[in-house]
Amino acid sequence: MEKVNLTSAITEFLLLGLSDHPKLEKIFFVLVLLMYLVILLGNGVLILVTILDSHLHTPMYFFLGNLSFLDICYTTTSVPLVLDNFLTPRETISFSACALQMTLSFAMAGTECLLLGMMAFDRYVAIFSPLRYPMIMSRTTYVPMAASSWAIGGAASVVHTSLTIRLPFCGDNVINHFTCEILAVLKLACADISINVISMGVTNVIFLGVPVMFISVSYVFIIATILRIPSAEGKRKAFSTCSAHLTVVVIFYGTLFFMYAKPKSKDSLGADKQDLSDKLISLFYGVVTPMLNPIIYSLRNKDVKAAAKNLVSRKQFNQ
Repeated sequence: MEKVNLTSAITEFLLLGLSDHPKLEKIFFVLVLLMYLVILLGNGVLILVTILDSHLHTPMYFFLGNLSFLDICYTTTSVPLVLDNFLTPRETISFSACALQMTLSFAMAGTECLLLGMMAFDRYVAIFSPLRYPMIMSRTTYVPMAASSWAIGGAASVVHTSLTIRLPFCGDNVINHFTCEILAVLKLACADISINVISMGVTNVIFLGVPVMFISVSYVFIIATILRIPSAEGKRKAFSTCSAHLTVVVIFYGTLFFMYAKPKSKDSLGADKQDLSDKLISLFYGVVTPMLNPIIYSLRNKDVKAAAKNLVSRKQFNQ
């Protein structure tokens, strides 16, 4: 009975955001809004061209379309809340809305980790065994691969959110973040969170350790195969097919590891600065990375650029 009373003591959370830095709020509102519009436009165009252009109906572009849809979903679960936070001092969010936003954000992030690993396998097969590529990466292979990424990411998110919302929150309801980030919410629990910490550690292995190891091994074989190609032009073409994916992987996982692996400051002044840097890094991870993905894939891929031009010219002709 006591636990129910403690849990029901908090019905909403207060999102601190950048309320301690009002000058930064106006600047970041404009920047984040512009980046969000670029995310919607860039990823939306990528989804359209991968659906409408028959030349792009291949496993690589199927995964790319999934990644673009994922980025739109991921940013839409958090960016509107972040923008509202910049305009509304000390933004509040209900307990249920916080749980929903936490579930969706965690699911999207976990799915992207696995999806990038699937894309690495696709590039490995394309470079290492090009003649068998159509047989290995058939529709009956790559569709279940993508679907399993979504399913595992969603399942893990439901588990973590369920473990979090069952905790009693009986004291401070101020989340020192832009959104209901799960680690920031766990700090407010007035109970033992050892189960949450253990499950988060297992999840980090599944969504960070395993995909990074898999991607690293895949690229060792990819690079070794490329180096055995006799002509320089052949090497260049082979590397260009996976350079965009490798760039996205470095940005995505580099930011993620930097955000969660760096040491925490024990000094109060240093901790305040670190809280600000943590929030800005999280913002970079949540907004800048999804914005860069379509730009990287478009600039480094002639097929995507040609498909986008055909889409625009077809629309102008119809008008």
